[in-house]
Amino acid sequence: MDPVVIPILVAAIVVVFLVASTVRIVPQARRYNIERFGRHRRTLQPGLNFVVPVADRINTKLDVREQVYSSDPRPVITEDNLVVNIDTVLYYQITDPRAAAYEVADYLQAIDQLTVTTVRNVIGSMDLEETLTSREEINSRLRAVLDDATGKWGIRVNRVEIKAIDPPATIKEAMEKQMRAERDKRAAILHAEGERQAKILTAEGTKQKDILEAQGTQQAMILRADGEAKAVELVFQAVHRNNADPKVLAYKYLETLPHLANSDNNTFWVIPGELTEAVRTVTSAFGDQSTPGPPTPAQPAEVATVDADDSSYESRVPELGGGSAVSLGAAVAAGEAEKEAAAAVSDAKAEAAAAMSPQVSRRGQTSGE
Repeated sequence: MDPVVIPILVAAIVVVFLVASTVRIVPQARRYNIERFGRHRRTLQPGLNFVVPVADRINTKLDVREQVYSSDPRPVITEDNLVVNIDTVLYYQITDPRAAAYEVADYLQAIDQLTVTTVRNVIGSMDLEETLTSREEINSRLRAVLDDATGKWGIRVNRVEIKAIDPPATIKEAMEKQMRAERDKRAAILHAEGERQAKILTAEGTKQKDILEAQGTQQAMILRADGEAKAVELVFQAVHRNNADPKVLAYKYLETLPHLANSDNNTFWVIPGELTEAVRTVTSAFGDQSTPGPPTPAQPAEVATVDADDSSYESRVPELGGGSAVSLGAAVAAGEAEKEAAAAVSDAKAEAAAAMSPQVSRRGQTSGE
């Protein structure tokens, strides 16, 4: 080989090496700190950069994107002397690559230790119940302390979160019992409230039912009484309008007596003492009037008890023969009165008809006397 070619090749290799050492390509979201003879010279930005070969060298390569750092569980003592393990997660971003490389030796370890001490200070002023329910307050206080301390390190703490708070096993068991007791208490209260509302609604329904039944009974009694009153009024108007004589009234009086035993519940019924005089009046009215006998003094009131199934009473009631001497006007008046009374009673309820017969009988007896 030509001795001239060898130096040329060596010089070319040196030139290529020097050119390669001069050019530095920095990726996006990265920062390179350049030192010249051991002293920080500048920070390379993303893109194509040139450095002095041999004199300049890259000290640190930093990622300026937001990063997440999760710490290990650390024991913390609360104000009520309970030890709890707390995990934290930290969101941070490098804002000054030079300060992050030269102001602190290991910024991650520094942030971790600062987070632990801050958490212990914050949790130490709270009891367990407040610690479990005040995560937002703890997060805000941690962020304020860490952001203030890491600012001179060229790091901005964007967010700090309490990932987990683990109390001891005995405390967990006690908390579960307390939660179970609270739920049982709420269930008992809700059950009692439900029973109370049910009883109130039942009482209201019973009250409304009783009121409506009472109102219905009142209206039925009023209608029944009105029907009875109208029926009696029509009967007496018809009787007085046609001027019925005592003989017709006595006959109607005897006609109503068998109705006293119509009810199935009656085992005996009472015959008034005026029955004999009513029979005597009918006999004298329809019998032989040519030989009137002397008037018989009124018998004292007597009460005869007769079984409801005994039919001997009908044999003792005098039958009116075909040759009765009742006047035509009185018979017509009695017929009209009976028709009007039946029409009035049919408009009323069934009880009005049952209650009308005794009253008409007593009215007829009074008129006959």
